[in-house]
Amino acid sequence: MAAPREDPEIEALTRAAAGGDAGAMAELLERHQDELHAFVRLRYGGLLAGRESSTALEQSVCREILERADTFRHADRAAFRRWLFVTALRKIKNRHAYYLAERRDVLREARPADSGAEDALMQHYRTFSTPSGAVSVREEIERVEAAFEHLTDEQREVLTLAHLAGLSRKEIAEQLGKSEGAVRVTLHRALAKLSSHLGDG
Repeated sequence: MAAPREDPEIEALTRAAAGGDAGAMAELLERHQDELHAFVRLRYGGLLAGRESSTALEQSVCREILERADTFRHADRAAFRRWLFVTALRKIKNRHAYYLAERRDVLREARPADSGAEDALMQHYRTFSTPSGAVSVREEIERVEAAFEHLTDEQREVLTLAHLAGLSRKEIAEQLGKSEGAVRVTLHRALAKLSSHLGDG
């Protein structure tokens, strides 16, 4: 996947945030909200979906980023995106570990629709799926998320880091402690499996 298209405004905000501008950091988070929302929904899985809202976790990610804004010193959008999505991934894994440790019986519950955000959500899902013209946006979102549940956790992780977080294969390999070749194989298999369950292949 190509790197996110350069946006002069976001680049300027990133430089300002790296220089200690709290307002710029808050604006950066706002500009990446749709991507964060899509990332969290797809990485959430049934375990968390039945326990808490994805919105609450997104808010927790943003709070942490704002609280630690003074540690961000890289005037680079890619660095900011890595920080944002890796923070989200860590929080998701921590919540999974918390609920698994309690050994509760988990019944997957329907995820509440976020009013007014479906079109933006579907825009990000289109980075790895071809929408069906025969269904509504809401039905398409449900179709993609249902297909995502058939992937392994590793496949979901690599796919979302590559297609939503925009990390390079090298960055994903470093994040997961794997080789770039292994990441490429996992990503290829994830896309093929997803396509199969979506009926695109």
